[in-house]
Amino acid sequence: MRHHRNSENVNAGSMADIAFLLLIFFLVTTTISTDAGINRNLPAFCPTNDCATLTADNNVLRIVLNNSNDILMNNKLVPLNAISQQVSNFVNNNGDNSCSYCSGEQLLTASDNPQKAIISLEHNRQTSYELFIQVQNSISKAITDLREVYSQNNFRKSLSDLSSTEIEEVRKAYPLIISEVETN
Repeated sequence: MRHHRNSENVNAGSMADIAFLLLIFFLVTTTISTDAGINRNLPAFCPTNDCATLTADNNVLRIVLNNSNDILMNNKLVPLNAISQQVSNFVNNNGDNSCSYCSGEQLLTASDNPQKAIISLEHNRQTSYELFIQVQNSISKAITDLREVYSQNNFRKSLSDLSSTEIEEVRKAYPLIISEVETN
């Protein structure tokens, strides 16, 4: 007579518990990286269907990034390091002499005041992502520098030391209005 040897059964009930505990451990201890994006506010909701307003040409600064990664500002080729200063001059122009805190040259070809200044950023699909981000950073730097000067002059504090109501006043004085257009 042959002996059949039965294999012993292993109690695997606690294996599920161990696997579950390991899963929880790795979920809790793992860091999830978040992508940094461009901090922009969406346009406000328009309650009526007639929200298109005409803007004077002098209040729009057109920046075009073409497929050769050239930067054209109002149809003139400019280097990347000149964008911040030119955006600052455009926004701070005070063309209509209504801005008491602006120190611009009051040129007829630049914005009437900071609230009317619009920066139109056009880019081609072949424009490099790095150039697009660098131009966005230059625009943001220009507005931040203007806000810092306003903060120092009006509140005698740095922009980072302002209260939330003071920050709101600074943002109203120098709003960041960017219109982004993608061309083919």
